[in-house]
Amino acid sequence: MTAAAEERGAALALLPLAATAGYYALPVSLQDATAIQFAPQVIAYLALARWAAHNDGVVDRLGLSPRGLPQGLRSGLLTGLLLGGLNTAVILILTPALGYDIAFLNTTPHAQLPFLVMVPWFICAIAWFVEVNFRGFLLGRLAVLESRCLKNPFAARHSPLALLLSALTFACDPFMVSTFRHLHWIAVWDGLVWGLLWLHTRNLYLTIVAHAVEVIVMYCAVRSVLLP
Repeated sequence: MTAAAEERGAALALLPLAATAGYYALPVSLQDATAIQFAPQVIAYLALARWAAHNDGVVDRLGLSPRGLPQGLRSGLLTGLLLGGLNTAVILILTPALGYDIAFLNTTPHAQLPFLVMVPWFICAIAWFVEVNFRGFLLGRLAVLESRCLKNPFAARHSPLALLLSALTFACDPFMVSTFRHLHWIAVWDGLVWGLLWLHTRNLYLTIVAHAVEVIVMYCAVRSVLLP
């Protein structure tokens, strides 16, 4: 019997999807409340805790087996550098060329924190928690559900629906949208790349490192251009 077949509570991953969709059904006046913006993430971590309490081998299911750390560091570093360079060009060159404002990045919570707090500590902490949530838990459990429901070898191996849903949920996270406005769509292809890597390696260290390195590259580049 496979680990996916033995897993219990995978449907808990549907809760943060419903919470994210429900957020956009609220009146705009409620959407502006910080507590409501963070509600889908809080629900996701509560669902994760509930799921973890009902399953064995949670570390392996999330992709956090210690044996994956060396590969995760190597591949994650390369992936992060490549995506960081690409997204920096999108933010600093392509977005202004298309007539979109990026000066608002000066006012984000990230820009207000001291540089040595953001790099590397805060960025690495964010990468850890976000990847555990969106790739290890959300994508992983949606992939289990997809393989069970579709009974299709392609779905069982590649989980295209789970990959797309997790990437869109990540990119449309209310706090992400509120903070990064039109730039939040960059998170769609980030989510697709990190999700593909997780599905084919089951190594969450890879996506954590890639996420952290990419954000550090972008943060340093954007800060050097926009901040005096």
